[in-house]
Amino acid sequence: MKAADLRVKIFADGADLVGIRQLTSNPLVKGYTTNPTLMKQVGIKNYLDFSREVLEVISGAPISLEVFSDEFDEMRTQALKLAALGDNVYVKIPITNTKSESSQELVRELSASGVKLNVTAIFTIPQVEVTVKALSAGPASYVSIFAGRIADAGVDPIPTMQKALEIMNPHKQMELIWASPRELLNVVQAHEIGAHVITVTHDLLKKLPSLGKDLDQFSLETVKMFADDAIAAGFSL
Repeated sequence: MKAADLRVKIFADGADLVGIRQLTSNPLVKGYTTNPTLMKQVGIKNYLDFSREVLEVISGAPISLEVFSDEFDEMRTQALKLAALGDNVYVKIPITNTKSESSQELVRELSASGVKLNVTAIFTIPQVEVTVKALSAGPASYVSIFAGRIADAGVDPIPTMQKALEIMNPHKQMELIWASPRELLNVVQAHEIGAHVITVTHDLLKKLPSLGKDLDQFSLETVKMFADDAIAAGFSL
């Protein structure tokens, strides 16, 4: 399989404006996501200034911007501010706050009022069921399951993703996001199960040309890499 054959949409996941600007010319990238952690990592200080700047850069492509309050009233205020930045903004609401209190009612309220949402940090089927119910009366939305982190716990995420697709199927305005992939194989897996979107970091995006690569050629390139690096290091025995 080549990257051009993928049915799953690739959303670039990051907060590096230079990298995002470069990715706007990549036809494989269909949208963008970010979060407060990624923004902190690149030193962003002003959330709204960054959000406005990135919206100018991506020229109408869908982007998910996340609230960061732990209180639902303030989450609502932040969500409305972010939604007002553009019709292509999907507001990321975490499935719970840090006190493990469900965001279901806030999601239901915002969605019913027409705010496009991306409900994030989902790990379990009960969380999917709650989310789908809350989003059912609203506009276009995303359900983000952190498949990569599920795998980090030693659990196969694919059954969860497949069940989520089944639950979401009657609601055509909802799309499933395979979030936090760990390797390029996850892109192929997301494609094969019919996930709508996969978020891919800028570093992982660089590996996309390897899709479908001849393994004998890949083996030879790896051997040559070891040989070249040994020479460059001046090793001797």
